[in-house]
Amino acid sequence: MKRFYFMLSTFLASAAMLISCSGEMEDTYVVLASSAVQQDAEWLKVAEALTAKHGADLVFYDKAPREVLAELQKLTPRYVAIVEKPENLDKDFVIDMHHVSREVDEDIYADFLWGMITGYDAAAAMKMLDNSTEPLLVKDALATIMELNSAKWFDNYAWIDDHVRGLWGQKRGRTSAVETDSMDTKVTLKKFTDLYEAYDPDLIVTAAHATQRNLEMPFSLGNLRPKDGKLYADDHFAKTKWDLKESGKRRVYFAVGNCLIGDVNKTKESMAIAWMNGSNAATMVGYVVTTWHGRNGWGGLKYWVTSPDRYTLAEAIYMNQQDFLHQQNEWFPELIKENYPSYGRDEFRLARKRMREVMGEDFTMEHIGFWHDRDVLAYYGDPKWEVRLQAVEAEKDYTVTSEVKGGKCIVTVKTSENFNLERMKGDKFKQEHVLDLPFNYFFPKRLKNPRLADGQDWKAVVDENFLLVYNAEFEPNKTYEIVIDLN
Repeated sequence: MKRFYFMLSTFLASAAMLISCSGEMEDTYVVLASSAVQQDAEWLKVAEALTAKHGADLVFYDKAPREVLAELQKLTPRYVAIVEKPENLDKDFVIDMHHVSREVDEDIYADFLWGMITGYDAAAAMKMLDNSTEPLLVKDALATIMELNSAKWFDNYAWIDDHVRGLWGQKRGRTSAVETDSMDTKVTLKKFTDLYEAYDPDLIVTAAHATQRNLEMPFSLGNLRPKDGKLYADDHFAKTKWDLKESGKRRVYFAVGNCLIGDVNKTKESMAIAWMNGSNAATMVGYVVTTWHGRNGWGGLKYWVTSPDRYTLAEAIYMNQQDFLHQQNEWFPELIKENYPSYGRDEFRLARKRMREVMGEDFTMEHIGFWHDRDVLAYYGDPKWEVRLQAVEAEKDYTVTSEVKGGKCIVTVKTSENFNLERMKGDKFKQEHVLDLPFNYFFPKRLKNPRLADGQDWKAVVDENFLLVYNAEFEPNKTYEIVIDLN
């Protein structure tokens, strides 16, 4: 049985949205929850608390959010959060929710930003909400990748290198130099857990081997594992185990390149739940399948670090996904609504067979990789939470503003004297996975039926939520206007 809570404020906002002539729509929010949540008093409190927090509509489904697609089409939210017990979450849930997010209207793009609220129990899920109420500006970070080693976004930073065995580094202080050092590879796991305790990071970024039940250090030099909703270290060299020491600080965990770690796999005894519960990750991003191409994870990170003060993490993930939806549609529109054929041992044979049917022999592993990566990144947390990286003052070399007036939206880009086009395009960050970025802009408010005005030469994608421009060859000390017609 479905039950709907319609908040008066949301109803009035929806009515105003229909009659408004401003060309903008309200940024409405919908909370989805299963019948299992509805029938559990403690879990229901989580859904109701999130509803009250955002003045949202609360909509119940039985087994899967797809059941209430018609309600989503009526409510047209900009944000959707799903409150669900871990026993009901798996890769199929995530993959289908990505499709649902693109089916509110007729275009190929996601119509709302979405995330999942869950936890080891209802109390843990409620803590997740509480931890994502106040904004978070990321200042301290820890990683098992080398791509963030400039550390320019962080006050304090440490990492274990995944390109050179035994290499690690750190910096203490915003303006301090980054120092590198070496270690006996047998103590890699201990080094990571010591750094975790010492730096108490706001952000953790990892990309080594993983499954739903473990996270390996680079070069398989030890594991983190879940138990009773918490993480512990399992050192196969020293044959010892110890708990990951926690301060209770709220965090963000971005498993940018790990296989499977974002898959709850219908059990609260999973890595994802342990990160959210024991390690206090109020937001976690991770793959629900084995990954090899990496466009979804690395692309999301590239959008975030390229625009640290402009995008929240959820917005960066969203913008990257729309960018590669556009690119995939340029290659093979027939596959936009079609699931990747398999995430098992037979995936490449089946993917090549389908690609050959669609594209003939003119396909590459890049084409397959885009399709593989499209629907398999999970976002756990409130999609409206303000989580940002610190700006890099020396790189603030252009501004973007928009004004809605007289049936048009005018987006104005002003470049400064030190404007760097390559930096705007991503500064070659992780170029083997993500090529140059287009000019990108997430509208402050959704637009009504936006389309590029006649007489412009921009190669642009315009949707109600965003703008992408693929021929934005901007130059220093200039002003550019992109004019968008509205309903």
